[in-house]
Amino acid sequence: MQQLCETIMLICFGLSWPISVYKSLRSHSTQGKSLIFMLAILIGYIAGITGKLVGGQMNYVLVMYCFNFAVVSFDLILFIANRRREKRSVRQKSVMA
Repeated sequence: MQQLCETIMLICFGLSWPISVYKSLRSHSTQGKSLIFMLAILIGYIAGITGKLVGGQMNYVLVMYCFNFAVVSFDLILFIANRRREKRSVRQKSVMA
């Protein structure tokens, strides 16, 4: 029962990340995103994965942790790329002004 509840929590929480990735891909913007929040989430997933591995619980919950970690990591990469794009755009605008 504990694993089922943990999996439901991971699924519900994890549903937002593909939407966030989609938003990052479409908008090419970091608006509404927080680097610190994403890093905190990744640390939490690392702790969850480590807990499962140390406890020898190789099951579907571990798969959910890994999937969510991968999606948040991809969103973090998009965040970094979009931030660079935004900074480049600001520099170009200031040069033209």
